[in-house]
Amino acid sequence: MSDNPNLPNKLVEFKQQFSDSAFWTKLMAFARRAGMKTVYSALLLFYAYKRPETPLWAKNIVIGTLGYLISPIDWLPDLTPIIGFTDDIGVLSFGLVTVAAHINDGVREKARTQLRRWFGEKLNENELSSVDDQY
Repeated sequence: MSDNPNLPNKLVEFKQQFSDSAFWTKLMAFARRAGMKTVYSALLLFYAYKRPETPLWAKNIVIGTLGYLISPIDWLPDLTPIIGFTDDIGVLSFGLVTVAAHINDGVREKARTQLRRWFGEKLNENELSSVDDQY
């Protein structure tokens, strides 16, 4: 996904899908099925978006990326076990790499705190570290 130069333009159409409430509703509904890496990636982007220091261009990438995640229109339906989140993971990875400079320790800690609420003892630090290593 990240080697597609047209992807940022394609994300523009998904910006209208994004809202805080739609993001939380979608993430809570699909958190366990989507998996820890997918949820962590989405939370990293969300909390980077919420930082006042994150520039507008980066926020626009995040909004488009998260808008795609919560959009009812999907390249691969999320209802398909395992395969359904493959496209979401690709788009999330693109977003993470693009705005990586705006994901700091505070953003990571907020994302991990939320994951602890949802996954509790099942939180796998190795999986989270593998996401952190991507960007």
